[in-house]
Amino acid sequence: MTFLLLPGAGGESWYWHLVAPLLEARGHAVISPELPAADDAAGLTAYADTAAAAVGDRSELVVVAQSMGAFVAPMLCDRVDVRLLILVAPMIPAPGESPGEWWTSSGQLAAQREQDEREGRDPDAPFDVMTAFFHDVPPDVVEEAFARGEPRQSDTPFGERWPLEHWPGVPTRVIACRHDRLFPLEFMRRLARERLGVEVDVVDSGHLPALSRPVELAQLLEK
Repeated sequence: MTFLLLPGAGGESWYWHLVAPLLEARGHAVISPELPAADDAAGLTAYADTAAAAVGDRSELVVVAQSMGAFVAPMLCDRVDVRLLILVAPMIPAPGESPGEWWTSSGQLAAQREQDEREGRDPDAPFDVMTAFFHDVPPDVVEEAFARGEPRQSDTPFGERWPLEHWPGVPTRVIACRHDRLFPLEFMRRLARERLGVEVDVVDSGHLPALSRPVELAQLLEK
């Protein structure tokens, strides 16, 4: 089996650096491309072009997309041979919706605010990456991530409308994260049902399971 692992915002293949060797140790091939997130000339189509070029002539792919990568993964289905889509803590798009619009139109902003208030966090506090993303990531991985520096994410793709008229006819799974402070679990359950008609699998992590729970995530990818 060949896994194509797509990162979320920032486009760094490093996000998958703990999961990729686990899949390879189980006998799978892994493709983990860098996406051109820092390039202001690159939009969603350029991201999909980069991913398709990394695939080459490989076939029967399992395409795994983290967060914003869910806008890109379905765009590959008419370019390469995709047998399964797996979306992890995903921004599941609707036809004609831009990634910038998604936060409001999906209900994410309201859901996050409700969860913050319920769990005693100030919903109006300045955004903090440790609180939102790294709260359950092991300290050594956090240290490595911060030593690398924050990747630049261009605003260009956030202003582009998702070009597909419907979700591709490819089996799709959604993995949601039980302790996700950005995409609360019940929000993800609702979004997956409404937009894809599927129930989610759940990993016991925050928004970055490939960094905080790589073994559990690798096992779910093989499910």
